[in-house]
Amino acid sequence: MPEAVEAATAPGPRPRKFAALYNKDCRPYLFGTALAMMADNIEHVITYWVLWEKFHSPALAGFEVISHWVPFLLFSVYFGSLADRHDCRRIIQAAQVLFMAVSVAWGVLFLTGSLQVWEACVLLVLHGCAGAVWGPGEQLMLHDFVGPEELPSAVRLNATFRSLGILFGPVVGSALLLGLGPVAGIFANVAFYLPLTIFLFRTKFTGHTRDGGVKRQRVGLLDSIRVLREVKADPTMIGMIVLAGLGAFFVGASLQTSMPIFAQDLGAGNAGTAYGVLLFANGAGGVIGGILLEATGKIKPSVKAAVVSTAVYGLSSLFFAMTASYPVALALLVIGGVANLASMSIGQTVVQLLAKPADRGRVIGVYNVSASGLRAGSGFTVGLLGAAVGVHWSLGLSAAALTVGTGIAGWYSLRGLRSRKPVAETAGSKD
Repeated sequence: MPEAVEAATAPGPRPRKFAALYNKDCRPYLFGTALAMMADNIEHVITYWVLWEKFHSPALAGFEVISHWVPFLLFSVYFGSLADRHDCRRIIQAAQVLFMAVSVAWGVLFLTGSLQVWEACVLLVLHGCAGAVWGPGEQLMLHDFVGPEELPSAVRLNATFRSLGILFGPVVGSALLLGLGPVAGIFANVAFYLPLTIFLFRTKFTGHTRDGGVKRQRVGLLDSIRVLREVKADPTMIGMIVLAGLGAFFVGASLQTSMPIFAQDLGAGNAGTAYGVLLFANGAGGVIGGILLEATGKIKPSVKAAVVSTAVYGLSSLFFAMTASYPVALALLVIGGVANLASMSIGQTVVQLLAKPADRGRVIGVYNVSASGLRAGSGFTVGLLGAAVGVHWSLGLSAAALTVGTGIAGWYSLRGLRSRKPVAETAGSKD
């Protein structure tokens, strides 16, 4: 569907600003997504604190990160197949129910004082699986709500609302932990999943109502392999997926986990306060980026825009690793947050527009393998390497690799885009 990308990027009347918020079905969906994402992060705050207080296990702390992202790596294509085949409302609701069940299970184990390491590992894996189930269906619903013309707005605003959830999750989680305690706090967290779950009973959109009765393929390994081959044959699509994977693998989640070290090394007064402000700046960048992109409408979902924004993310991470100035570090985190949101939202939009309607969920699943699943690798590129050479060097080297890799992936994608145009023109002349 290259025509869809061209239509979204071609000159002409600009779509209205914050278009997805004017959609009466998409608007509550976005707010529900923000609350659910906040609940996801609240659970991390409470459970990670309890697990450290009870077990004092660095290995378990490492498993917390791995268990969150590996389900995306292993199962995203399969969960995308389910989203292609079935009602996405029910798939998302199943994910939300799983999130709530895990929170309740944590609460029961905290209340009884019977929590064991193996039980914690099972719940951590189930929480990661819930996130992986949620991902493809979430994106298909956005496409169904607004259609291809306003899809860039919906994807950007969805990413912005998710960033809001990530930004306020630690704040609300800490308040619940201190105000109610871990048991009451984790039970109260269940309520934040309910608005999205209830809304999905009320909307008529299923994730497929705009697809024109496209025949749904069966869910199976061979069919998923077919989709992977088709994705591989499209240079533009594979370039967007590679860009997302580069950012996830080389920087990914490691920037947040290494933030306490940077807070201490930057020497900005109280290390705890410096740590909180750095984390806030990192999260605020995503929110500011989404608002700016939507308000200005300057950046359209093109391959070039995705490449440039990913390169800016790599360079800002590189300079952050090198700087000894706390104010400069804050500014670079905000810039990196803006660039990362732009890169991810643009890449995801282009991939959705290029995907065939019958395979859109699987293609999004492939994208999620790269954009989310490969985040587990950042524990090696920054974490383990940082133990050997220092986190400043490991992040700097990883960010440099991200920047170089972005240049290569960008060249590959743009070359594919240019080579496809003459083919399309030749086909048009024959008609």
